[in-house]
Amino acid sequence: MSPRAASVSVVVCAYTERRWSDLVDAVGSVAAQSVPPHEIIVVSDHNPALLERARRELPATVVIANEQEQGLSGARNSGIVAFLDDDAVAAPDWLEQLVAPYEDRRVIGVGGTVEPLWPGARPSFMPHEFDWVVGCTYRGMPVTTEPVRNLIGANMSLRRQVFDAVGGFRADVGRVGTRPVGCEETELCIRARRCLPGTEIIFEPRARVRHRVTPERADVRYFRARCWAEGLSKAVVARHAGRDDALSSERRYVTSTLPRGLARGLRDAAAGDEAGGLARAAWIVAGVTITAAGYGVGAVRAQLT
Repeated sequence: MSPRAASVSVVVCAYTERRWSDLVDAVGSVAAQSVPPHEIIVVSDHNPALLERARRELPATVVIANEQEQGLSGARNSGIVAFLDDDAVAAPDWLEQLVAPYEDRRVIGVGGTVEPLWPGARPSFMPHEFDWVVGCTYRGMPVTTEPVRNLIGANMSLRRQVFDAVGGFRADVGRVGTRPVGCEETELCIRARRCLPGTEIIFEPRARVRHRVTPERADVRYFRARCWAEGLSKAVVARHAGRDDALSSERRYVTSTLPRGLARGLRDAAAGDEAGGLARAAWIVAGVTITAAGYGVGAVRAQLT
């Protein structure tokens, strides 16, 4: 069966009623796909009130509870194939673009572009190279269809056989509630390719979703907290997957993408955007420093456990 005709289950993970309107928009965007999904599965992460409301008010979906450990990793393990965050909205052809690379049987995972939907104007301090802080595609990622090490969890899909072969997301990696940790998809993608040699994970930029950024995430305090948490998370991934694989993409990012971003910020400042350009350059330096410090602390903690 070709991927365009295959049945695709889309999993939307949710944990709070505060995002109810976002959840409704996310489900609606999936239901309106040019290639309709086989089913839409809403996973409530240890929230009985949300579970009951979703079952009552989203009758066209399959609503289930996360029966594994609390957190995003456990919620994703309760469903299969394509994943969309509850605060993201998919483009009408999202599934069509997402499943196309599966024509190649070597492909075991496909992810796409995650565009930030800011609460207002984009923060002037925010470097495009650090859009991963708000869970979005960042400058330095591929602009054409090509293999990558890992996908971004807000817009990703995996073959069912991946979970059969390697298990699910690790419960000790990934976000629980509002705690800004991550990297559960990184660890799973590394593990999948190790267990299934000769396979590929593909980034397809035409498979687009828009990810809502809340006002508190468009703030320098969240930027600092997220960078620190990313360092801690990368240390956990390194403990499970080894430092070479856990940091392979990050080495290129630090040695190639960030220096260009720093130079761009300084050029912007010289061209007239003095405050914004200097702020972006400064936060590139601060972001990599904070992330590296978080990784160092996480690595020490790993040695002590």
